[in-house]
Amino acid sequence: MAQKKYPATILIVDDDIIFCSMLEDLLQQMGHQPEICHRIDECKIKLNQQTWDLILLDVGLPDGSGLSLLPFIRQIPKAPEVIIITGDGDASGAELAITNGAWDYLVKTTALERINLTVARALEHHRTSMQLRALKTLDVGGIIGKSPALHRCLDQVGQAASNNFNVLITGQSGTGKELFARAIHANSDRAMGQLVVVDCAALPTTLVESVLFGHVKGAFTGADHDVEGLFKSADGGTLFMDEVGELPLDLQRIFLRVLQEKSFRPVGSSREIPSDFRLIAATNKNLDDRVNKGLFREDLLFRLQSMSLNLPPLKDRGDDLDILVTHFLDAMTRGNQTSSSQFLTGLTAYDWPGNIRELIHVLESAVAAASGESQLISQHLPPKLRVLLAQKGMEQAKLQPALETDNDPLPPIREYRLEQDKKYLTRLIQAAKKDMQQAAMTAGLSLSRLYSLLREHGLKS
Repeated sequence: MAQKKYPATILIVDDDIIFCSMLEDLLQQMGHQPEICHRIDECKIKLNQQTWDLILLDVGLPDGSGLSLLPFIRQIPKAPEVIIITGDGDASGAELAITNGAWDYLVKTTALERINLTVARALEHHRTSMQLRALKTLDVGGIIGKSPALHRCLDQVGQAASNNFNVLITGQSGTGKELFARAIHANSDRAMGQLVVVDCAALPTTLVESVLFGHVKGAFTGADHDVEGLFKSADGGTLFMDEVGELPLDLQRIFLRVLQEKSFRPVGSSREIPSDFRLIAATNKNLDDRVNKGLFREDLLFRLQSMSLNLPPLKDRGDDLDILVTHFLDAMTRGNQTSSSQFLTGLTAYDWPGNIRELIHVLESAVAAASGESQLISQHLPPKLRVLLAQKGMEQAKLQPALETDNDPLPPIREYRLEQDKKYLTRLIQAAKKDMQQAAMTAGLSLSRLYSLLREHGLKS
């Protein structure tokens, strides 16, 4: 009854007319409102015309791979859930689909048997997500950007803020883990309490227990009065433990007990003190690897990651780089300096291993080098970025086809197309840095089709 009371709008994107008709009948019986299109370009038009709750998407479409639609769908403000339904059960395709936001991946031979439950679960998740968005506008603090990768993280911030589960934030150094921890705290029902930050890598070895748990007067030489530890300061609020992978093993054991009991004993005290804190931990380390090496307790890791939030590196955030540059330059120069297209090109050519933290340092260096000039140009970049820009310019020049004149003889069209395809595939693999899944997504091809083309043109992956 609930499904008929709240019909969902569902778009079927498949070029198999008979299969589409069967899906349409099933969805109508479930009380939903399905529509059908057969091509990627038709799908984009329909996505721009109205809001959809769910898309049932085939991979092999007449005008390309359905997987190439996933980045487009993710950028839609109220993005629908996506279920991939394909006749080709490709394990790598399933991985590519799920990692790019698809709800599920079904093979056509079993899809009709599973469609009722899969659709119901996907729609329930979509409705819940939309309700959470409607109820609350996030206070994102200093988080800047509008890329799909960033929006996915902000959706998870909203989910984390709606409960009190432990959260583990992972990501490379400089991606803004503390900013996201602050956003979770600011949007939670603990926002009126303190956010207490603990840098686990900087804890003094000899005083670590005193810093965390506090101590009573006389506990050790120099302890002339009671001191409240950071765990008690976080009572009623949020405890953010940055670089949690750096906690010593003996302290991990004690910390695990604190998480379980929500109480601790100050140094020199015989009395347990309760503390109701919400834990957010962060690390740039691979904690699974550290568990395997005996450097991190597995039971503690389970406790930390009730919810997980993985932050994307800056190089995967698309146009956010331009937005961040404008934001930080305005803050540094009070709007007195702008960036030229040449300057932005130099920044875009770099992979940013230090992420946003490194970007800020580079911009500070460029502003200092500009000495008050109104516009930043590539000559104001640090030497390593200028060298990289020059090298990439030379590489691109080598890839450019030689100029043709009207007097040059024209090759047969098939020969010309094969040559152009080979050049395109060569550039595609280079641009993707031999990441074949990324290359397939960029080209709008399935992974198996991309490998087939490479073999056809005698190219190596």
